[in-house]
Amino acid sequence: MVEDVRLQALYPFLAGKRRDEDAIMAMLAGSVTGKAAHHASVFTSFFTTHGEDVVAAARTIADTYRKGGRLFTMGNGGSSCDAAHVAVEFQHPITAGRPALTAINLSSDVAMLTGVGNDIGFDHIFLRQIIAQARPGDSLIGLSTSGNSENLQLAFGKAREMGVTTIGLAGRTGGRMAKAGLDHCLVVPSDSIHRVQECHVAIYHILWDLVHTLLADDRGRPADQAAE
Repeated sequence: MVEDVRLQALYPFLAGKRRDEDAIMAMLAGSVTGKAAHHASVFTSFFTTHGEDVVAAARTIADTYRKGGRLFTMGNGGSSCDAAHVAVEFQHPITAGRPALTAINLSSDVAMLTGVGNDIGFDHIFLRQIIAQARPGDSLIGLSTSGNSENLQLAFGKAREMGVTTIGLAGRTGGRMAKAGLDHCLVVPSDSIHRVQECHVAIYHILWDLVHTLLADDRGRPADQAAE
């Protein structure tokens, strides 16, 4: 009896009279339509308002590559998957004629993450890698749906001290990331983590495309001219 009560609390739609199958399917279909409409609304609002900000961030990344710099990426949880996605897009461009560009995902080294996390603390997992690997003229992209991840904040702070340009992708109000004095902070103003992450994917795909477009004129030119 106790188990039945618990199951009813967890799954109230399974208790009592069985719902009409057609009504359930109609409700679910309506949910799909509503989520798709919300997705479109978030996208339209962000890119209409922040299109120029995306272009500015792309110009910064392109300039990094022009001058021989590298791109670093970082994130936690689902955003760590996005960090990996950003890095592989730049390293392995699937569009013909676009060169591979150096991009290093700071979320990928399990030994480094667990070693630093265990010995010093999880807040330092990206900071230690920036200290060890980054140099002036590089760029760092950090992704966080809340904008409040402490390990991103510490890495961004050190990166700025070292002369590394900083680009943040956040959600909601941008959290601490929006107040950290980053070179670029692209904030998706939605309380839905899913819509924020979906918009982040579009942002970095567009950044990738714009960077290659901006670098296209450099191809085939002497190295000393391309770096000007």
